[in-house]
Amino acid sequence: MIDANCFLGAYPFRAGVEATAESLLARMDQIGVSEAWVSHLSAMFWRDPTEGNAALLEAAESPRQRPVLAVHPGLAGWERVLDEALRAEAPCVRADPMFYGIDPAGAGMTALAGACAERGLPLLTAVKLEDVRQRHPNDSAADLPPWAIRTLIRRHPKLKLIVTHADRDFIEQVHFGSTPEEGERILWDICWIWGPPEEHLALLLDTVGVARFCFGTAAPMRLPENSVAKLDLLDIDPASRRSIEEGNARAFSGRSGRNNLL
Repeated sequence: MIDANCFLGAYPFRAGVEATAESLLARMDQIGVSEAWVSHLSAMFWRDPTEGNAALLEAAESPRQRPVLAVHPGLAGWERVLDEALRAEAPCVRADPMFYGIDPAGAGMTALAGACAERGLPLLTAVKLEDVRQRHPNDSAADLPPWAIRTLIRRHPKLKLIVTHADRDFIEQVHFGSTPEEGERILWDICWIWGPPEEHLALLLDTVGVARFCFGTAAPMRLPENSVAKLDLLDIDPASRRSIEEGNARAFSGRSGRNNLL
């Protein structure tokens, strides 16, 4: 399996929510993940989120952990991060405008989207990290709005977006408000989609399509076993499950990494 959404570092608003490269590898082994696309959790809350990239590149010395470098289009020299990500054979880069305090579809994000599209580098972004009912008062970032995803995907015909922490309502607003071609350039992780008894994931696989989803755990923010259980409880054929677990993410990124273990 590929976990396309997990983190190193600590969440600053709750004790005990943190991961090291070693603890992440242990979690991967527990649930059968062969490869993890790893972002820096702490750095999302720093003034310069790119300061966490060095730790990701160090962790990427293990072929099983691939760095998802953060880029902030409001800071000088952000294009260099994209080139660094290409040299590191990163599966994608990430930008989280709601945490950065910038317009999610403004000039900066539009320029970043275009630069990613030109390089064939998928751009990952999170709708949220925590449920609004559980957030600390200092965790003031609003949820990413669906219209921002629709706007970005329309502005660049080659842009590919990976959107994490989206629920059924968010996904439906974007998918059914986009053209079929636009929808094919968005990949959704499953970490925030309800399984039984609501069966939101089963419904979305039927209406949006298996090819549009990938496995993601959001560890250590969420229990990684939760995402595995959702797949275990689905009534889908082995080929479809394999696509969600690994095939869709690898095909979407187009980068197998220096050491493809699968």
